[in-house]
Amino acid sequence: MTLCIRASKALSAHSYHYFYLKKVRFFFPFCFSVHTYPSISESNNKDSVLNAESESYYKELIISTVEEKPWAFCNNRWVSDHFQAVVSDPELLVRVLNRIREKPRIALRFFRWVETQPGVKRDEFVFCTILEILIESGLLRSAYWVVETVVCVNMHGILDVLIGGGLSSCVSIKILDLLLLIYTKKSMVEQCLLVFNKMLRNGLLPDVKNCNRIIKVLRDNGFSVKAREVYRMMGEFGIKPSIVTYNTMLDSFCKEGEMQEALELLWEMQGRGCSPNGVTYNVLITGFSRNGELEQARGLIRDMLKSGLKVSAHSYNPIICGYSEKGLLVEALNLEEEMVTRGVAPTLATYNILIYGLCKWGRVSDARHRFFEMLRKNVIPDIISYNTLLYGYCRSGNIGEAFLLFDELRCRNLVPTVVTYNTLIDGLCRYGDLEVAQQLKENMINQGILPDVITYTIMVNGSCKMGNLSMAREFFNEMLRKGLQPDRFAYTTQIAGELKLGDTSEAYRLQEEMLAKGFPPDLITYNVLVHGLCKLGSLEEANELLRKMVGDGFIPDHVTYTSIIHAYLEMGDLRRGRDLFNNMLSKGLSPTLVTYTVLIHAHAARGRLELAFMYFSEMQVKGIRPNVITYNALINGLCRLRRIDQAYGLFIDMEEEGILPNKYTYTILINENCNASNWQEALRLYKEMLDREIEPDYCTHSALLLKQLDKDYKVHAVEYLESLTLGAE
Repeated sequence: MTLCIRASKALSAHSYHYFYLKKVRFFFPFCFSVHTYPSISESNNKDSVLNAESESYYKELIISTVEEKPWAFCNNRWVSDHFQAVVSDPELLVRVLNRIREKPRIALRFFRWVETQPGVKRDEFVFCTILEILIESGLLRSAYWVVETVVCVNMHGILDVLIGGGLSSCVSIKILDLLLLIYTKKSMVEQCLLVFNKMLRNGLLPDVKNCNRIIKVLRDNGFSVKAREVYRMMGEFGIKPSIVTYNTMLDSFCKEGEMQEALELLWEMQGRGCSPNGVTYNVLITGFSRNGELEQARGLIRDMLKSGLKVSAHSYNPIICGYSEKGLLVEALNLEEEMVTRGVAPTLATYNILIYGLCKWGRVSDARHRFFEMLRKNVIPDIISYNTLLYGYCRSGNIGEAFLLFDELRCRNLVPTVVTYNTLIDGLCRYGDLEVAQQLKENMINQGILPDVITYTIMVNGSCKMGNLSMAREFFNEMLRKGLQPDRFAYTTQIAGELKLGDTSEAYRLQEEMLAKGFPPDLITYNVLVHGLCKLGSLEEANELLRKMVGDGFIPDHVTYTSIIHAYLEMGDLRRGRDLFNNMLSKGLSPTLVTYTVLIHAHAARGRLELAFMYFSEMQVKGIRPNVITYNALINGLCRLRRIDQAYGLFIDMEEEGILPNKYTYTILINENCNASNWQEALRLYKEMLDREIEPDYCTHSALLLKQLDKDYKVHAVEYLESLTLGAE
């Protein structure tokens, strides 16, 4: 009856006389009851306006209609003119529904039919009435459908009716909980918070499950601060958190990298008598692993075992991934062994993580071995497994093997994705095979897979690396014609290409366009511009850009400094390069392998070997492992000063460190031996090079054959080289 009174007030826009009549009927419905009810055939006579508007009349009419025609009101194709007054008058519909509330399924059927009729006037009170009927009858699934309709038709005003006391608090809470459930499923953040806050302010406490859903929606949509506020209000209003509440909040803290807060919440949880479960520990392990705190993550596994909880692949995989990302492959593989020892079988995800780590750090053959192991253990590889191994082959330059694997995945009825094609196209572009890359792009389109921004960015980057600016621009413009919006990386790639070919004005134009499209320059953009200007020798412009970068609030990093240091060193200004390096150290920035290698190369090439070896020692003290390029720079410097014995010493050291020489290492040593007329040693190195399947290039052959040899020895050398080559074949 309270709801009827509120409905009457809400619908007060009618004329006074008509409203007065309806109001009397609304409050005293039984005064208008008739003693006999017409049949369906008799109702056409419309002999009484009073009977036509009476809710009792409509009650009997609805029930008798259903009895005579069981399919009545089942769908919108069933038509009847007898209920037009109810369809167009929400107030009357409320009273009619109340009259048939003892038959809730018929009430729902009639309500659903009314909803489909032309001219229906939707009203919050009508929805509240049918919801009250369904909730009181225990028809929660049907009530869910009605609430879903409320949300779909944007009838958010129903909240005020539910909060305002028109229904019993028990019914209101159940409806509001359904409303929250649907809002959370649809990730309607504002509506979730509005319902939650209004419920609390009016003493209607939402179910803890809905509180958990709200926190999850806020977490997933990046509103971690609001998630914490909801959690705080739960405690303030006496809603006891469940294990799900704590786990969701812990996950929110972990995703934000706030591990100390996560630990404090764990202690709070334990202090309140809520014991962590496997999910709790796995959430924390994932959080610490993502933040690089791998020993802390491993400690949590030990805590799990002490607590009697069962560890799973979900517990180990994040830590294995963390080690793999850092290149600590021994630790990653040892952890997998520990996992197996404890009776936990590696999952597909475990294998994919290990395969990716091995491929990333150049151990492609080991990755392939893991792939076969997976098959032997009946773990079926998915498209991610194949894409990862393809990435490894392409990264190592083994394009032939990559295409064999591509054929294999299709034989297994796996469908290549845009990532599959992008990986192959990138592999081809890395090695300058743009023609085949273009053909593969066309093949991709023919297979119904549309290139994305990454596809075009790869093609632009590949074209720029090959110096084909016109093709790079063509790909960039094609991307725009296809309606694809370049992202920050696509723009940055094109800017790098323009700078590589000396077109600074076009590079700056693209930067302005990038800004207009909502991509303000970031540190990477500035670094690309600084690097490009340095390569062009425009150091004044690079330094000016550096000042602008600082003015825009960006702190130059090791990449910025390394670009400018390299430029000074290339110009022969070693002192300025060293000064800038020291300035970099004073700002707390850590040099990388690249920084040290450019310093070593420049000083060794100009005969300043004492400084080159000083930097070489310093980098190793700091835990930075030299690579083949670093060793080549030192070997080249020693050979220039005719200190070939020391050069051989470094050659041996390099191999002992597990760093294999490349064609440049051999060419440097061959060249120096030729300069010293050590032809037999030069030819021995050449043979060793072939035995190791290291392909000589023009420089190698020039060192051997274009020196000042006497005619007879040159003929002998050519014959010897031919015999070696034929033998190798």
